[in-house]
Amino acid sequence: MPKIKKILIANRGEIALRVMRSARELGIKTVAVYSEADRSALHVRYADESVFIGPPPSSESYLRMDKIIAAAKQTGADAIHPGYGFLSENEDFAQLAEDAGIIFIGPSAKAIELMGSKLAAKAAVAKFNVPLVPGTAEPISDINKAKKIAAEVGYPILIKASAGGGGKGMRVVEKESEFDEQMERATSEAKSAFGDGSVFIEKYITKPRHIEFQVFGDQQGNVVHLFERECSIQRRHQKVVEEAPSSVLTPEKRKLMGEAAINVAKAANYYGAGTVEFILDDHLNFYFLEMNTRLQVEHPVTEMVTGLDLVKLQIKVAEGESLPFKQEDLTLNGHAVEIRVYAEDPANNFLPDIGRLQTYNRPQGIGIRVDDGFEQGMDIPFYYDPMIAKLICYADTRENAIEKMIRAIREYDITGLETTLGFCLFVMQHEAFRSGNFDTRFVENYFKPAVLQQSAVAEEEQLAAALAVMIQQQEKVAAPGGVLADGQQSKWKKNRLAN
Repeated sequence: MPKIKKILIANRGEIALRVMRSARELGIKTVAVYSEADRSALHVRYADESVFIGPPPSSESYLRMDKIIAAAKQTGADAIHPGYGFLSENEDFAQLAEDAGIIFIGPSAKAIELMGSKLAAKAAVAKFNVPLVPGTAEPISDINKAKKIAAEVGYPILIKASAGGGGKGMRVVEKESEFDEQMERATSEAKSAFGDGSVFIEKYITKPRHIEFQVFGDQQGNVVHLFERECSIQRRHQKVVEEAPSSVLTPEKRKLMGEAAINVAKAANYYGAGTVEFILDDHLNFYFLEMNTRLQVEHPVTEMVTGLDLVKLQIKVAEGESLPFKQEDLTLNGHAVEIRVYAEDPANNFLPDIGRLQTYNRPQGIGIRVDDGFEQGMDIPFYYDPMIAKLICYADTRENAIEKMIRAIREYDITGLETTLGFCLFVMQHEAFRSGNFDTRFVENYFKPAVLQQSAVAEEEQLAAALAVMIQQQEKVAAPGGVLADGQQSKWKKNRLAN
């Protein structure tokens, strides 16, 4: 297969920039696509070429397969990288690219289709004896039949959309009297989000942890795993803090789960980057959840602990090269933690808080990485996911990585809108997280929005007192009563990270 000379990135923001940087290091030209809302975006300015594809709504731009394929042909791009989200797990898009003679930097359309159906995926991996959560083997839309199965599985149960993820069409049902209402809500939401109202039923695992394994395959049939990521700190069933490795897996359990992840990939004849997700209960029993047939948002923590560039690996595999290593060649080194910095208000149920980045200064230092697609003065577009950046910290131990993250969060200077920085600081400092004794219900169990405001006030008072003493010692003028002068106080308020 010939070498790739030009890649069109069918995405936007930080992931588009992430792919472009690795491509540039390989000497490959890049093409950006952009909507009206992203006309001045960083990924557009960074690319070698750019093509306008439509109005701001993603349905009229980033989800328009015809426009993206046309842009690739127009610019002579011989490959397309889908990033994550948008069309990254759309088998029709992968097939369209292939039919147009364009390399799709990802798995085959067939593998995407298989793993896109949770039930089909479960049927495929069951042949490899991968542990599955007790529940249905077929999609269900009939409420009476579903209720009968739920009773057989035993409450509490989980209703999940069979055609998609991201927490949409998902409901926990604690007892039979709640079933009808929750089933109706789940099927309605699934129909609205995915055009398919069918669901399946699983036993709900109490105190679950979300552990995923990064897998990689080549077109010669070789598959390895690149160890695990802990993704249990979530809000609305969506991740906000990730780390690698998990603090609870023993070497023996890691080996078993890694082998299961490889078998899942083999069940789909998988090549490229993929993620196999598991639920881990409080007895360290694990169950296959689903497979994401793309690069994950949280892939940087894996890169930090393995020293590998996953985007470069994706490109090499797409060119037909074999993986340059075997499983026994791979080792874990150190610990990495990632937080997602969203333009959201944690004190208001994490609702988006779209606005302008009036101040935007990134933290710096050894072992600190910021993946973003914004700069000071830019607006966070209303039309897309409100993630501003990913902040990743790496150190030799988990404890040191957490301490580095605390320092980096405090130095991340963002004003003009609310962000999740204060919430992430709360997580890093919480005993449950630091001890490793937490699960996916961390937010429900521990987070009360008022604690952010209390914590911010306490930190500000402590800093004010410390600086007042320092100023007095240096015989400089302090404000009356030991409080900082207005200018100094507002500077701290600007930099305190609860925003």
